[in-house]
Amino acid sequence: MPQPSAPRKAPGRPARISREEIIETARRIVAEGGVKGLTMRRLATEVGSTPMAIYHHVRDKEELLVLLLDDYAARTLRRSQLPADPRERVVAAAGAVHDALAACPWIVEVLTADDLMSTSALWFVDQIVDGLVECGLPLDRAVHGYRAIWYYTAGEIVVRATAARRRADDDRATYRENVFADLDPAQLPRLAQAAGRWAALTAEDTYEDGLRALVDGLLAGRRG
Repeated sequence: MPQPSAPRKAPGRPARISREEIIETARRIVAEGGVKGLTMRRLATEVGSTPMAIYHHVRDKEELLVLLLDDYAARTLRRSQLPADPRERVVAAAGAVHDALAACPWIVEVLTADDLMSTSALWFVDQIVDGLVECGLPLDRAVHGYRAIWYYTAGEIVVRATAARRRADDDRATYRENVFADLDPAQLPRLAQAAGRWAALTAEDTYEDGLRALVDGLLAGRRG
């Protein structure tokens, strides 16, 4: 017996889409071409719909980026058992956020917008603020301390990712390499002394060392 044919969509009517489909497609677009390649028009084309239909699910591109951040954080950030010691808990929570975000190249383009925050990462933010409070900081200063840690973390990710992308796109000597090859020891004695090892030294992963130094500085200030 002939099988009944599937119902046909009305001519010209865009396909019904879900927020999950929008997020999945947007994630693929930014993974392939970065945040700049994500537009509502392209997204609508990719899902076989119209920009107006996309706006029924998300207010604008900024909200879409927040959803992408939250989706990524929900899939990668795990609420593992953190150390009981509050100082170590601060370091571990910040390190977990750093490792998750550093593993996703497109995320650095979003991190420069300070107001974009993933709700799935708020547990880690709370752990950092709570740890600083338990170490003796008033709540206001603990929030300021978290901000300093976040700026350090996001900045470290952005600088390293940008440098890696530049090296991948162009194998010529960088401006810094050219400058450091010509330093005058009489004018810049320490930089000239380190010039031959500067690139290797600055390429080392010292995030945790810097984080611990920052936390120590924040906690030392509690006595001031």
